[in-house]
Amino acid sequence: MSRYYQLVLALLAAVILQVAVAPHITIAKVVPNFVLLVVIAVALLQGPRMGTVVGFSAGLIFDLIGTGPIGVAALVFCFVGYISGSLHENMFAEGWRLPVTVAFFASLFAEGMYVLALRLIGENVSVLSALIEVVIPSSIYNGLLAVVSYSLLARILRQDKRVTTFRRIGR
Repeated sequence: MSRYYQLVLALLAAVILQVAVAPHITIAKVVPNFVLLVVIAVALLQGPRMGTVVGFSAGLIFDLIGTGPIGVAALVFCFVGYISGSLHENMFAEGWRLPVTVAFFASLFAEGMYVLALRLIGENVSVLSALIEVVIPSSIYNGLLAVVSYSLLARILRQDKRVTTFRRIGR
């Protein structure tokens, strides 16, 4: 199967998980962002150009399935895809710390930028309460989920190398 179809299927699966599963696995009103996790994983695996394209596309889809203004998530995910993708050269098959760390900080950046963008376009959002109640907890949640999501997507999307990610976790 070509890489293009694999990316489309990964995004489709993330959207389905976001709509059907995420609302049921909330922790303290924090919902995981499966779409963002796919953007981060694709960017880390494929580089900044693909991360930007997938980030914009996924963000637009996220905007369309969500209740927020259209375009905000597309812009934020586009930035996240580019920034995460710039770390593509530093990725290695055995590591799990870098993908989890990148997922945490990318989620922190994405959620924070989303709150600031909503504030800039006139939405009544308390930045401090959003930071404490949503941004930081969702970043932790996404960082933990990145252990599974990155490993799975690395096995699916990385064709040029044998992926042994997370083999050492159980030892």
